Amino acid sequence: MSNASIPMCPVCASVGGVGWLFRQFDRVPYALLALLLRFAVATVFWNSGMTKLADWNATLSLFADEYQVPLLPPELAANLALSIEVTAPVLLVLGLLTRAAALVLLGMTAVIEIFVYPQAWPTHIQWAAMLLVLLCRGAGSFSLDALIQRIWARSQEQSS
Repeated sequence: MSNASIPMCPVCASVGGVGWLFRQFDRVPYALLALLLRFAVATVFWNSGMTKLADWNATLSLFADEYQVPLLPPELAANLALSIEVTAPVLLVLGLLTRAAALVLLGMTAVIEIFVYPQAWPTHIQWAAMLLVLLCRGAGSFSLDALIQRIWARSQEQSS
């Protein structure tokens, strides 16, 4: 989506090459931005999952003593968190079921923010912002989601 039809603010347009620079930024395809967002947020959760796997006893202790997610026994919460942290990042990197993976990670981020580390909201809002973009706009054209959509569209055209 391009902002070429939206007039640039007169101040920005009048300041030397700033207008030209902003027009170049407008030309960056969403697919590239989405790819970077997918990798960035996947890295955060993947690293957390790998840390859990590295010392499972320490992970269980953290969930029992520090995290204390309400309504879930610590062992179940730890297993659930690990499952999400090793599955969703892979889906994001592949661009497969991206919106579903983003929604699950957004839910996990909310749980972490509300129940575990509410003081870490500056970090969590960054994760949430990246995930919301992916949830609302999808994986972009450099993804398995886009490939599947193109194949599906072709098959629908051929069957019509």
